[in-house]
Amino acid sequence: MAKGKLFLIPNVLAENTAQSVISPQVKEVIAHTKIFLVENLRTARRYISSLKLGVNLEEIHMEILDKDTLPETMSRLMQPLMNGADIGIISEAGCPGIADPGAVAVAFAHHKGIQVVPLSGPSSMFLALMGSGFSGQSFAFHGYLPIDKKDRTTAIKKLEAESLREKRAQIFMETPFRNNQLLEDLLATLNPNTKLCIAKNITGSDEMILTKTANEWKKLPLDLHKIPTVFILQSF
Repeated sequence: MAKGKLFLIPNVLAENTAQSVISPQVKEVIAHTKIFLVENLRTARRYISSLKLGVNLEEIHMEILDKDTLPETMSRLMQPLMNGADIGIISEAGCPGIADPGAVAVAFAHHKGIQVVPLSGPSSMFLALMGSGFSGQSFAFHGYLPIDKKDRTTAIKKLEAESLREKRAQIFMETPFRNNQLLEDLLATLNPNTKLCIAKNITGSDEMILTKTANEWKKLPLDLHKIPTVFILQSF
């Protein structure tokens, strides 16, 4: 029996943007897939409904795949693929496998000889980098910086030094309700001439992708509380 395919299905970054940022290819795959692994059941159902594909949600089977999913459960979750059925992975936002637990399922699929099909869609990290004016030849994504203030300050200094040494753009993010604290620590720690790109609510109606020096940012009032934001620094 032929094995199914594992589709990596992008989700929106901002509400009410599906019709403008989700491609016809993604919609077609969703319309013809009956099994999904998702981070959040409610969010995934709302996303599929927003595409207006005429999909009956009662006929779709969904299972949770998140940061707490144990490796030993992957065999059960992926069994439909072995039986010939396709599975779609839907991230909470953006593209599966990038700062996302979907990578665990992809690794399992490769191990079992299952075809993995990544679909194009919005990725906050890459859209921020594209709009930053920083190096697209050398960059690194660091996920979340430490929560502890002292450790976070140390991490910021390390990223800045590495950026200068390697000529590398350093991409990172924070839980939205801690954005303002991170910004405060960045501006207190970075060299005044180090450039910082702040990209908030990417693809949304109030999207902002703006690059300035740390010193210039200090003069601008900015409230990022609870707003999805990507930060990129580069020292020249």
